[in-house]
Amino acid sequence: MGLVLAAAVAGLVLGDAWLWMAVEWSPPAYADFHTRGGLDTWETVALLVAALVKAAFLWLILRAPAPGPLDRREKALRRLLYLAVAYSLVLWYPIALLPDAVDAAFQLALWTAIDVLFLLVIRWRSRLLRATAGAMFAVELAGMADELLDELDLPELGTGGIVELGFLLGVVTANVVTIAGQRRDGRWSRGTQATGWLSVGVYALVIPLNFLLVRISGGNLAITVMMDAVALLSTVWLAATARELPAEGRPADLPPARRRVTRVAVAAVTALPIIALIHPEHSPRLTYTGWSMDCHDRPSFGDLKPAERDAAFLCRARSMEGGVPPMFPDSLSDQAILAYGRALCRTKDRAGQEAVLTRAGSARPAWGADPWDLVYVCPEIIGATHPELLRSTEETEAANAAYLAEKNATCRDPWPRTKGVVQATARYFLFVDGDPGYLVHDPEDEAAHEAADRAMDKVYDDSTLIGVAGSAVLVGHVEDIVDLCLTVKALRTAPPRRTAGWDQVNEVPIVSRSGRLTVPEMGDGGDVGAGAPMPNLAITGKGRYRLRVYVRVDDTGEEQHLVVVFPGASGKRLKLKP
Repeated sequence: MGLVLAAAVAGLVLGDAWLWMAVEWSPPAYADFHTRGGLDTWETVALLVAALVKAAFLWLILRAPAPGPLDRREKALRRLLYLAVAYSLVLWYPIALLPDAVDAAFQLALWTAIDVLFLLVIRWRSRLLRATAGAMFAVELAGMADELLDELDLPELGTGGIVELGFLLGVVTANVVTIAGQRRDGRWSRGTQATGWLSVGVYALVIPLNFLLVRISGGNLAITVMMDAVALLSTVWLAATARELPAEGRPADLPPARRRVTRVAVAAVTALPIIALIHPEHSPRLTYTGWSMDCHDRPSFGDLKPAERDAAFLCRARSMEGGVPPMFPDSLSDQAILAYGRALCRTKDRAGQEAVLTRAGSARPAWGADPWDLVYVCPEIIGATHPELLRSTEETEAANAAYLAEKNATCRDPWPRTKGVVQATARYFLFVDGDPGYLVHDPEDEAAHEAADRAMDKVYDDSTLIGVAGSAVLVGHVEDIVDLCLTVKALRTAPPRRTAGWDQVNEVPIVSRSGRLTVPEMGDGGDVGAGAPMPNLAITGKGRYRLRVYVRVDDTGEEQHLVVVFPGASGKRLKLKP
């Protein structure tokens, strides 16, 4: 106790980092992270109080074991409990230097052995209670096994916040049942049982703060320090359980006065979660945390219930995706952010948005706010000018499919009488800001990406605007357009040239190394590619082919392309027209 308190006093004199290390028992790297901006008064006071609390707990942990005979199982349980205590105090840091999977495997092995010995050593005096303990221990170990699977990148037993909360509740229930077993056994003192109940109270405090408010790990540092201190109660309970294992020489019960103090402490810890959730009216309320939503995704407005839309906006407003600063500072409450969001909806232009964000203390006011973010807080305003943002995912997919069908219907096969073995006609969409063209390639070639890059480098080598590189041919467009009509046909033999009515006709070689040649299609959510499924043009399998490209621009400025593929061993490039 003296060493801990002396270290805390020395840390108070030497600086914030030393004080943090003295109280939190963590290495300098951790201290630098938490004290980088300097500790405020409340954080310093919290560290000093935590030093007193942890010194008292350390004195309880290091008390000598009670004398008395132990059988083989009891000796094993005592050693494993002291190993768990040592891990909590000291061993966690060297083990943390190893891969996370090692730590998870160590914890699973240690607590599997402890739980099995608890079932064998404790005199439960009830088959139902023993069975309940076994079931709760199984849930506890399942949570640890799930964590190990996650670290090994293997399929987990369950994912999501609800499953994680279920595993944590299993740990709490396992502790409750174990304390009940200690009471029935009779060898453990009331003080040890009271410490166990207090450790359960700490879990009752952590669950609402950590899972409902999401503020412990990334919020108030003083709360983090105090929670770290009271979390040692579980270590005190483990040490006391190991110390009092002998059946003979059972410690005397606590006097009545100390029993009342213990009951008051248990009641206080139980009531703290409720008190922590109650704020005065003038305090910022943080109701819509969006903790159950993945803020990296952007859910469609139409897929969300009305109660979920505010949380979706808060996810976007607080997002630092891409390393950019958030739209609003962390100091603003959720209600304030929602109010500023609705104010942004009522602005007339970008300058008005900048004024609102400046007033809110935003780190990037000049960026303004986008309608696809604001739609969650004012759909009636944004929907008037951007009705597509009100759609659900299903409605968006249906609208996109209808749009593609409409655009594809405007393209016609320029050789309707020449039927290919396989063929397709569709609209091909290009990048708005200047896509060089489209690929005809072997997507399963091992060097497909390298071939596509080489073809792109060669597309502007001559006026044909066709880049050739083995299994990839990049066909450029002649006009400044964002889409074109494309027809592809695969024939068994070379067709007649038929250059009349076309502005350019060129023939180049191409190779299929996997037995496939095709044109990229527009993927899910993509903006580039063919608007309909494209067939495999390598109709005879692996080998060499010839690729003839017909290009013309009609009177309306629409660009049409016809691509004909047929077997051919020639490696020559032919300019058939002009």
